[in-house]
Amino acid sequence: MKFPSTLSIPRTIALLLQRCALLPVAVLTSCQVYQPSPLNPSGHSESWLGRSPTDEQVKDFARRIETSAPRSVPFNPGDGLSLAEGEVVALVYNPDLRVARLKAGVAKATAEFAGRWDDPELSFDVFKITEGVPNPWILSSALSLTIPVSGRLQVEKSRAKADMHSQLARVAEEEWKTLADLRKTWLEWSANRLRLEETERIVGSLDSVVETTGKLAEEGELPRTESALFKIEQESRKADVARLRGKVNEGEQEIRSLLGISPNAPAKLIPILAAASGKNRTKLEESNPTLIRLQSEYEVAELTLLREIRKQYPDLTLGPQFEEDQGQSRVGMIGAIPIPILNSNKGGIAAARAEREVSRAAFETELEKTKGRLAAMRARLDGARSRRQSIDKNVVPLVDQQIEDARNLLELGESGSLVLLESLVRAHEAKLDLIEVRLEESTTQTEIHHLLGPDRLAVNTK
Repeated sequence: MKFPSTLSIPRTIALLLQRCALLPVAVLTSCQVYQPSPLNPSGHSESWLGRSPTDEQVKDFARRIETSAPRSVPFNPGDGLSLAEGEVVALVYNPDLRVARLKAGVAKATAEFAGRWDDPELSFDVFKITEGVPNPWILSSALSLTIPVSGRLQVEKSRAKADMHSQLARVAEEEWKTLADLRKTWLEWSANRLRLEETERIVGSLDSVVETTGKLAEEGELPRTESALFKIEQESRKADVARLRGKVNEGEQEIRSLLGISPNAPAKLIPILAAASGKNRTKLEESNPTLIRLQSEYEVAELTLLREIRKQYPDLTLGPQFEEDQGQSRVGMIGAIPIPILNSNKGGIAAARAEREVSRAAFETELEKTKGRLAAMRARLDGARSRRQSIDKNVVPLVDQQIEDARNLLELGESGSLVLLESLVRAHEAKLDLIEVRLEESTTQTEIHHLLGPDRLAVNTK
């Protein structure tokens, strides 16, 4: 429709058009402006390569933890990074935790602005009577505002806060899981270090025996076939040394990845093959981070159902209205209210009710599995302790004595070479078994500690 010039339009219409023209300017002044933030891979790589366990950010976080729960050993990674100190570094730099915390920030931003009223709506109509009349223009405008009489917005605000707490609980769960993964990886790396040291030790022990048996074979006091067995065993163990050295290096890089530092970052890892046992808990649902998170998600499901139920009650739309028709001005009110007789949000309510039952089942089944897993781990721990005590007290002393007796026989020139070789191999295998059972005991303790939950949840870093 083509409008006539402003001079031919009544003064009220011209005034309305002027105000409508100013409206976009007022809206734009209150709106936020988009600012692009492109990725910077090279800059991030440089920052990542510069990370160190001695960074001020890590030290500051360690001081915050020290304030809330004093540590038995102060944080000092300069003389080597222990497992306890590595946990602090992981809480600051672990990449998965960074993403989890940023996702929680999304829920926090949503909760901050949840439950606000809808923006008012300005509408206007302009008509021209085609018949010849003195005032052919008809003007109508209205400003409508939705008044949330259903209480829906307050529920949405409560739900957004519950969702924020649920996301924070998920962050705490991820922190606890990251620490458990770090402990298991650190223990496995430490066990491989011990396996490597033990294998290097038997290779060193075989050096002197290979030399002795070789001389005896040259002098005819020992069959060459028996002498060759020592050399074969030595070369086989050298291959084990190369394999274990590779596993040690791989394990160290896995630890660095969990810590969030680069492969060449200055960090000397200190091995450990003992894990702290967790305190017993009377109520897992109050300490296990996964159960705490599932309870938070159930609360969100409850409030989601309440919101959907509130949606079936209509909100009121109300506002002033102005109209000018053939030179006559009228001022009034407009109002609207939906009639919930056909839809009544039945689909949304049914879906929210079903989701609540899913959340209930998720919590209840996780509680069952956690208690069952905890009982299984305690049974495994008892078995590992019994096996370790048996190896440590019975097997290792016997094979050590057997090695000493066989060496004495060999030095006396009596036939004891094969006995010595068998004794060395059995002693090596017994010590590897001891390392294995110590690892099983420590990892089982770590799993129990993980299921029981922390004494306190870690302080979230920014």
